[in-house]
Amino acid sequence: MKTGKVSESILKRSILKEVKTLRPEVIVGAAVGEDCAMMELKEDEIFVMSTDPITGTTKDIGALSINVTLNDLASAGAEPVGVLLSCLLPEYIEEKDIKEIMHQVSRECARHNVQVVGGHTEITKAVRQPIITVTGLGKVKKGKEIRTGGAKAGDDIVISKWIGLEGTSIIAKEKEEELIKHFSADFIERAKAFDGMLSVVEDAMVAVEHGVHAMHDVTEGGIFGSLWEMGESSKVGLEIDLRAIPVRQETVEICNYFDINPYGLISSGSMLIAAEDGAGLVRKLKEKGINAVVVGRATEGNDRVLLNKGERRFLTPPESDELYKVVG
Repeated sequence: MKTGKVSESILKRSILKEVKTLRPEVIVGAAVGEDCAMMELKEDEIFVMSTDPITGTTKDIGALSINVTLNDLASAGAEPVGVLLSCLLPEYIEEKDIKEIMHQVSRECARHNVQVVGGHTEITKAVRQPIITVTGLGKVKKGKEIRTGGAKAGDDIVISKWIGLEGTSIIAKEKEEELIKHFSADFIERAKAFDGMLSVVEDAMVAVEHGVHAMHDVTEGGIFGSLWEMGESSKVGLEIDLRAIPVRQETVEICNYFDINPYGLISSGSMLIAAEDGAGLVRKLKEKGINAVVVGRATEGNDRVLLNKGERRFLTPPESDELYKVVG
C-alpha cells in the first residue's frame, strides 16, 4: 500500500464498517474527518484512561490490543466504555489484513459492550510489522476507584486464572513450526487457545463486588514483576508461596523448552488482587467459573519474599519480559 493515511474508501469499507458497538455516553464517535471523540459522564463518575501498544507479536493483534487495554481499566475498578486505536502499518500489508484486524477489534469490543470512538490508521515506512496502540476510556463511581497501590498489611494476595497465559499463547503461535517437532498438535492447539482467556474484566467485576483494596493485571514482567509493583506501590511487604502460584502445564513445558522463566512471562488473563477476605473472593470467582488461588499475604515493612519448601528468596524489581528471549 501507499505510504500515508489509508484512503477514505478503505477507511469506510474495512475499518469504520466494523465499528458497530454503540454506547449512550458517546456523543461523537469514529467518523471520517472527526479529530476528537466526545463522551458525557455523570457528575459522580470518574473518567478513567489507559493506553498500551502491542509490539511483541503480530498474531491476533486486534483482539490482543483490546483485551490488554480493557484489563487495565478493569484493574482500576472501572467499566470500560470506549477505545481509540492508533494503527501504524507496514507497506506490505493488504486490505484484507486491515479488515481482519478490525474484525478482531470489533468482536472483542462487542463482547465487552465497548465502542471504538476514534483513531488513526497509517501506512508508514517507519515500522516493519503492524503496531497498534489502544487508549481505553472507562468510568467508575467516585469513591469506588481501585489502585495498584492500595494493598494493606494483613491482606490476602489472590491470583485469578493462571500466570503466563498470554506469553504461552503468543509463543505457541509464533513458534508453532518449531514446537510441532517436539510436542503434539493437540498440546500446541491448547496452548494457542489460551488467547481465549486473556480478559480479566469479569474477574475484576467479581472482585469489586466482593470488596478489594488493590488490583493489578499481570502483564509485562510476569507475576514476579506485578508482585513487586503492587508491593512497591502499596509500601508493603509480601510473603508469597511460590508453589501456590497457578500455572498451566502447557506453560511450564513450553518455558522449559525455551529455557525461560514462566514467572517472568507476560500474563494478561491473570489478575493480582489484595483483599481482606481472600478465601471468600476465591469462592466467588470459582462460582463464576474463574480459577483463583490465595498465594500469600501482604506484610508490614518492605521485604517481598518468595517461599519455596522452606527456602526464602527476595523479589527484585522487574526486568525485561521473558517473551522477548523467544520472539524478540
